[in-house]
Amino acid sequence: METQRNCQLLLFLLVINIISTTLHYTDNALFVDLYPEPEWFTTAGVFATLIIMTPVGILGYWLYSKRFFWSSYFCLSFYSLTGLSSPGHYLYPMVNSISLKMHLLIWCDAFAGLGLTIFVARSLLSLQEWRKKEVI
Repeated sequence: METQRNCQLLLFLLVINIISTTLHYTDNALFVDLYPEPEWFTTAGVFATLIIMTPVGILGYWLYSKRFFWSSYFCLSFYSLTGLSSPGHYLYPMVNSISLKMHLLIWCDAFAGLGLTIFVARSLLSLQEWRKKEVI
């Protein structure tokens, strides 16, 4: 029963991450010249990252729901990097001042990624679901 509630929470967190990352990465790709980032970032590269990483997050959810916890932790942690890395924009000089929308997208994505990371850490370290046998 607890695992079922955790699956629902994970699904909620994953949907939030997919929405926030899709919004942020799409905005980043469309306005790549306005975001502070390395020069090698391109529109195609941003979209490719989104297209590759989103299925990794979905796979992580599926693995978790099937109780393949270690594989799910890997996939979900890897996917959470799409959001956690968003404040990396602030490591680069701001040629243009970025808009309030860009700041909001960056931080929504970062907090969504943090929520997913906390979920994985809680499952792995606190709940230790990977040790428990399913009781029906």
